[in-house]
Amino acid sequence: MRNVNGAKSNPLKSDQNNRCLVKILSVQPNLVEQVHEAILLEISSGKLAPGSRIIQEQIASELGVSRQPVQQALLLLRNQGVLSDAPGRGLIVAPLDPDHIRHMYDVRAVIEGLAFRKAALNNAELAKRDGPAFITKGRQAAQTGSVSELIAADMAFHHFVYSLSENLLVAPAMDTHWTYTQRVMGEVLMMDEKPRDIWEQHEALLQFIITGDGEAAEAYAREHILAAADFIIARISAP
Repeated sequence: MRNVNGAKSNPLKSDQNNRCLVKILSVQPNLVEQVHEAILLEISSGKLAPGSRIIQEQIASELGVSRQPVQQALLLLRNQGVLSDAPGRGLIVAPLDPDHIRHMYDVRAVIEGLAFRKAALNNAELAKRDGPAFITKGRQAAQTGSVSELIAADMAFHHFVYSLSENLLVAPAMDTHWTYTQRVMGEVLMMDEKPRDIWEQHEALLQFIITGDGEAAEAYAREHILAAADFIIARISAP
């Protein structure tokens, strides 16, 4: 086989090169995601406070990566509202915006309500079998008071419900909001000496799913999300 210049090419070698290229490209998004999660954890845990300047070179050095994945991760975080541009300073950790939180939680209430209703209608038995483990994990996190463990347990429970709903559009729709939600949860959790234990509410939600009561599951899920918004906004707005 000849290439565009008329020279003979080796199809096998070309195929091998393509496989290598695919392998390289497949690693890069995963690396960006890892860097994104690492920076978000630093922010959510309070190690990078609101107003802190973000220095690409320092992050790249601490994570042991090149500047490219750091740059891409920072762009994602800026687009997600976690970082903002500061004149003369570059990127900084954005302060929390009560209006944005209210709008985001209004949207979450609708989507989460749908997810909990569908979960109750479609997978009550699976919820009964696997759900209690998520509640136990959440209560253990509440006992430790670890911000990162609390956030991880909360996210795991909600993603479990998304899978039970069998609506393949729920998780992608919610993914656009979870980054900022982690940022919000981290700051609010750090304000309290003893983090608020929401796992009684989660257990009640799980029971609605287990009993197959879709209407009650949706109503309580919406109430749960909107009450969380009220609590968060009150906490960050307090003098």
